[in-house]
Amino acid sequence: MIERREFIGAAAIGLLGACTTFETGMSEMEEAYGVIGQMMTASGKRAEVIAALLAGTRDMPGNIAYLIAEDLADPNAIWITEVWRTRTDHENSLQLPQVQAAIAAARPHIAGFGTRAETRPITRA
Repeated sequence: MIERREFIGAAAIGLLGACTTFETGMSEMEEAYGVIGQMMTASGKRAEVIAALLAGTRDMPGNIAYLIAEDLADPNAIWITEVWRTRTDHENSLQLPQVQAAIAAARPHIAGFGTRAETRPITRA
């Protein structure tokens, strides 16, 4: 006969495995992934870059948040904050046709990149 404690432990492990597969679509759970980066635009072209990025970053599978902010101290800089379900979702997004189109539209107006940080977003339970 199986002990109650053993049954509960086995059930919990089974449920955790099921939730992991459901949430990530993979057998092993990946951590949430984030990127915060500064992008420098050509002089006077910040609005064009923002418009291209906004147009190309809707409906990206696995994306939780994609925020674009104007830098208040530099009229040619923007900050992009991304929160992804997994690092894999972020990597896959770069192959999406709409993201490729956004990159192509923005590229002529991008002067460079500043600070970039990869993060592990902490979410509420």
